[in-house]
Amino acid sequence: MTAQTDLADRYGAPEPWRRAALLAACVVVAAAFLGWLGWTTWAHSTPDVDSEIVGYRVVDEHTAEATVDIRLENSQVVATCTLRAYAEDHTVVGELSFTPESGGRSDRTVRTERRATSVELLGCTAPGQTRPR
Repeated sequence: MTAQTDLADRYGAPEPWRRAALLAACVVVAAAFLGWLGWTTWAHSTPDVDSEIVGYRVVDEHTAEATVDIRLENSQVVATCTLRAYAEDHTVVGELSFTPESGGRSDRTVRTERRATSVELLGCTAPGQTRPR
């Protein structure tokens, strides 16, 4: 007797189909993970609304103006955008939430309680899009 057959007699030999079943299960799990990763990447890289601030200017003690560039996936998207004005001591002195009628550049006026030094675009959201962009 050889050592190989002696071990198989003592401990039992594995079934031949087990290795193929384990390999098939690993392939299915890997394919499911790669499919999920691809879907997640695509879903997060193509939002319904995307926006960025082009510029701002402080007009007077109670007014700041901002220019925002808004890109909508299609004309049926109803988005909500938020601008925030800050004072020199970094406190919020004004905020404006608005719904853009269409994509493109939009000039907005933010009323402030005192002189602002900067304006920030927090972003725009659409239904089903919780993270502002």
